[in-house]
Amino acid sequence: MKAIRIAALLALTTAAPALAENPMVGGAPMMEDMNIVENAMNSKDHTTLVAAVQAAGLAETLMGEGPFTVFAPTNEAFAKLPAGTVENLLKPENKEMLTKILTCHVVAANAMAADIQKMIADDGGMHPVKTVGGCEFTAMVEDGMVKIKDGQGNVATVTIADVKQSNGVIHVIDTVLLPAM
Repeated sequence: MKAIRIAALLALTTAAPALAENPMVGGAPMMEDMNIVENAMNSKDHTTLVAAVQAAGLAETLMGEGPFTVFAPTNEAFAKLPAGTVENLLKPENKEMLTKILTCHVVAANAMAADIQKMIADDGGMHPVKTVGGCEFTAMVEDGMVKIKDGQGNVATVTIADVKQSNGVIHVIDTVLLPAM
């Protein structure tokens, strides 16, 4: 009887693959039926990004239909910038530069990690990424991780990929991407 129960349990657990759930981000569940801004607001790791999106007036856009792929820097990523940079960018007189930086983290597509990796492979190891903000970055794979090189040579690693949203996807990154100067 015990063997039958074990066999039945194994059959139940292996019969159908589990549906992939969105990863937790910043200690919060990321809901596929919520948009990019709604989910980002729930992540304790993205409070700086949310404040920046609001200061730049981009919240309504990123709550829109999309699709958008957002490379979302964490608070720690913003903290790597030189002291005072974030505070300076959040000033109303620097809204244009803040908007440029933020829109350089957005691609007008729904690009899951597997899609990005295929594009990288198809392009021989490096794939140009054109952003909504007019930046062109380079996507690559190193040690099995998707990385994005910005216009200043900084490299961001995707630390959490494929966070599905109602209007696209978020890939959490560990470095703020900057446009070429």
